[in-house]
This record gives sequence, C-alpha cells and structure tokens, in this order.
Amino acid sequence: MNKKQDDLNREDGRTIPGRRQLLAGGLGLAAASLLSRLPAGAQPQQAGGPARPAAVFDRGRMTDGDRRKLGSLEVSSLGLGCMSMVAGFYNPAPPRQEMVTLIRAAVERGVTFFDTAEVYGPFASEEIVGEALAPFKGKVVIATKFGFAFQDGRTSGRNSQPENIRRAVEGSLKRLGVEIIDLLYQHRADPNVPVEEVAATVKDLIQQGKVKHFGLSEMAPKTIRRAHAVQKVTAVQSEYSLLERAMENGVLSTCEELGIGFVPWGPTARAFLADRFNEYSRFAQEDRRASVPTFTPEALAANMPFLRLVREWALRKGVTPVQFSLAWLLAQKPFIVPIPGTTNPHHLIENIGASGVKFSADELREFRAAISNVKVQGVRAPESALTDQ
Repeated sequence: MNKKQDDLNREDGRTIPGRRQLLAGGLGLAAASLLSRLPAGAQPQQAGGPARPAAVFDRGRMTDGDRRKLGSLEVSSLGLGCMSMVAGFYNPAPPRQEMVTLIRAAVERGVTFFDTAEVYGPFASEEIVGEALAPFKGKVVIATKFGFAFQDGRTSGRNSQPENIRRAVEGSLKRLGVEIIDLLYQHRADPNVPVEEVAATVKDLIQQGKVKHFGLSEMAPKTIRRAHAVQKVTAVQSEYSLLERAMENGVLSTCEELGIGFVPWGPTARAFLADRFNEYSRFAQEDRRASVPTFTPEALAANMPFLRLVREWALRKGVTPVQFSLAWLLAQKPFIVPIPGTTNPHHLIENIGASGVKFSADELREFRAAISNVKVQGVRAPESALTDQ
C-alpha cells in the first residue's frame, strides 16, 4: 500500500508527474486502440493528474530503425518479458486471453523479441507465448531457457545434464509451437555440469536444427568465455538497470569484446524505477518483492533520493521515469536490448515510448556523475558479477 505519493511527487513547489499521473494523460488516447481489443470486462487501472509532458511519451510504435543486433540475431531494441504473465512472481495469473492479446498488440507495435522460460509457471508462460505468436511465425524472435528439474509440477533444483537439456528443448518446441528455438539460454549455472558440456550439447542441438542461437543467463565473465570457446554465445541475460549496475564490472566489457549481445532482465528494477512505490510501500508474502533486498522498508526509505533524481531527469527530458530508465539502458551500449515485463497494456505502450528517447554525451556524463553520488541500499555488490549466480 502507498501513502503520501503526492508529497513525494513534489519538489521545490513543482509537481513532478509520476507514472500513474502520466498514464491518465497523453497515454490514454494512445492506448485506446489496444484496450479496445481486450476481452470484455477487462478494465485498466485509471488515475487522474496532469497531461503527459511530451509527445515521445505516447509514441505509437517502434520503427525499422529501432532494431539491434544480439550477435548476429536482429531484434527490436526493446523486447517483452513474459514471466509475470503467469502466477507465482508478482501477481495472480492474469486471464490467459488477455495476455495473448497483449503479446499480439506488442507485435503490432513493432516488438519482435519475446522472452520466456520453461520454469515460468512452470511451462504456462511458454504455452501463452506459443499461442499468441502462432500467427507471426518467421516474423518474431522467441527466447526460452532450460536449466531446472521438475517434480510434481514444481522445480526440484538445477539440472543442466545433457539429457535434461534435450528433454527441455523437446518440451519447449511443443509448447511454443515452433520447429526451431530462436534463442536458447542456460537459465542458471549447474555446479555439477561444466559449462563446456552444456555448450557442446546446445551445439549438437543447433546442428540438429532444433536451436538457432545459444545464450547464457547470470554467468560470470570467465564462464562466458569458456562457453563461447565451444559454441558461439549470441546473448547474455542478467539483471541490469539504473539501480542494479553490477554487470558493469566485467560482464558488459566481455560481451563487447566477444561480440555478444546483452539482455537486461529487471530493467525497471521490479517497477521501482516506474515510480510505483515509496517508503511506505509494503508487499504481500506472495509478491516476489517481499523477499528482495531493495524492497525492505529500510532500503525503500534509503533509496528515495535516487528515485527523486530519476524523476527530476525524466521531467527534464519530458518523459516518464520508466521511459527515462529504459532509454538510459539503451544508451549504454548498442548491443543492449532490455526486456521489460508487463501485464498492463498502458505500461506496454509506455515502455515502447522509451525507444524514442535520446541522450547527448554530455547528458550521459552528467547523469552518471549524479547517480554516483547517491548511495543506495539492497543492490548487488559489484563482485557478484564475477561469480555465476
């Protein structure tokens, strides 16, 4: 529950529009066509407040110029994370058909990169993605992941043994309704299986025509190099945002050196950078944020100055805080492709608007200097990037 949000949205007598206020302004018209395709009875959250500050906020869609390369794989500059479309993470499971509609609306607005995993649900996210993208075969890129064992419909530990990788791939192909997986990540390191063996197994699957590209998630630079020596790694996926910047300690530079794309998950810091929370926010036990260090009451209070800084810069750029945060990631390297997740059509359109936000070199230097002077709590230590997670 949030209290005193209006107080937090005022600085020096100025009203600084937050996500909820802006969603009710200019975005309302931009979202109208998308919302009209939602099932009957599905009503988005509404809020009152000032109109949006700039036209870039409700930019309708990404264009052909909004494309990036993950290695040799071309995708839209922003993807869509599909984890939260199933229960067990941040919310109860939304109606499946609404999520199918949302994914298809993303395609219509220029998104070509969709991220899922067998463990999301488990299995349910892949099924939703497969149904939603069936009409767009050959026009979109689907990434999924392996790396866990399952028992009675629940995860039972990490498992990247070759036979489990092959089992996972067969299941993913069926649920996604495709003949070949565009991008297959090892979801997490398995301490019992050398990454060279994992890479060799995926290499064999590529040769069999079941997988196109190989990726790694939450791996250290040394592990990335070891895997890449066996099978070219197309993309590395790890947590990276304005708030969580540990990947700047060796991972991004390794990707740049080896020609590997980088896909930030959690690019909005679990909606913290979307300006949804304040120091009074508390989370239900079933909400994943309840166990995340950056969302403890102490960390939320300590990190408010950081959020205010993001707000101020977003106002300066004429965009929302979440658009500013996503655009900042895009500005760091040309091979970075964030995958913000959402179940809300308003937020989908807002996120897409970030692709139109540009920074000058001076702005990037000035903002980097500003955030380096703000101490935050609950984030990863830089050293964590040097260890497989």
